[in-house]
Amino acid sequence: MEFGILGLELSGKTTLFSLLTGHHVAAVHGKREAHVGVAHVPDARLERLAALFAPRKAVAAIVRFVDVPGIVKGGSASLNIPELRTMDGLAAIVRGFVSPIVPHPEESIDPARDVELLETELLLADLAVIENRLHRLEGEFRKHRTPELEAERAALERCRLALDAGTPLRQAALSAEDRGHLRGFGFLSLKPLLIVLNVGEESTSDLADALVGSGLDRWRGRPGVAASAVCANLEQEISLLAPADQAAFLADLGLPDRALDRLLRAAYELLGLVSFFTVGDQEVRAWSIPDGTHAVKAAGVIHTDMERGFIRAEVTPWQALVEAGTFAACRAHGTLRLEGKDYAVRDGDVITFRFSV
Repeated sequence: MEFGILGLELSGKTTLFSLLTGHHVAAVHGKREAHVGVAHVPDARLERLAALFAPRKAVAAIVRFVDVPGIVKGGSASLNIPELRTMDGLAAIVRGFVSPIVPHPEESIDPARDVELLETELLLADLAVIENRLHRLEGEFRKHRTPELEAERAALERCRLALDAGTPLRQAALSAEDRGHLRGFGFLSLKPLLIVLNVGEESTSDLADALVGSGLDRWRGRPGVAASAVCANLEQEISLLAPADQAAFLADLGLPDRALDRLLRAAYELLGLVSFFTVGDQEVRAWSIPDGTHAVKAAGVIHTDMERGFIRAEVTPWQALVEAGTFAACRAHGTLRLEGKDYAVRDGDVITFRFSV
């Protein structure tokens, strides 16, 4: 899973990037460099399975984050970053804290306004791509006209109408065929959007209330949009403490868990992802896949040979395996099943793939 982190300047997005990835970089006003880092997805199930098998290594699922330069009003051209268009989703950081020494670029704190501003820049960036492609298509039509190109132009025209009306493509009425024609463009307003409200220390005791009070709560009902809240500066300081001290500080602040945990849960839910596990004495590993993925495709996430030579999947729920202690015991209890290639993998499945190539 890959997420692009974007926001207005001085919103705290680089602080959040450092918090999520542990890759500490200085936020420099006006600097145009993107930062790339990886977060390991915390999963208590992985820890339980590792305790059972005592492998040489336990490997968590990962999320790759790209922190792009701060956006300014009217700066949609700055979003022309090829890597950003390959992301699975976007995390839009909006400012909810007041600071007398760090002025907001729009001169006031209004998270809902900032989301609208960021969304507008995403729409304008997509519109520029569409207009350029439609112009090139006109040249191609003078040489040859194919049904495939005609269908692409029709899909792009529908997108242009939606964007002209101020509708992000994730909310537009696009068919599966349309989306197939648009896949290679990486349209930014088509990507799932995770809105992250960056609040001050005074709001940490009730983040849900902070979302409602900021006007962002209403965004959560829109297609392809989720919202969460953090206090990035404070939680980054807490993340530098020993784990036991972290838990104590979070409890004192009324926070049930870390920003990393909250945001990754929101991202998984937004993208519709689940995790399955592979286990053994050499390695226990978590893998992330879209919910409903068939077993043969899940095997391909591990290695293409597994997908190509798929025979069957031996499946047991992680909790049943931990409780029974061994695969043999699961088999005896009837919790170990043999599934075919069309089996829809469930969250928490432990799978052994049998294949031949």
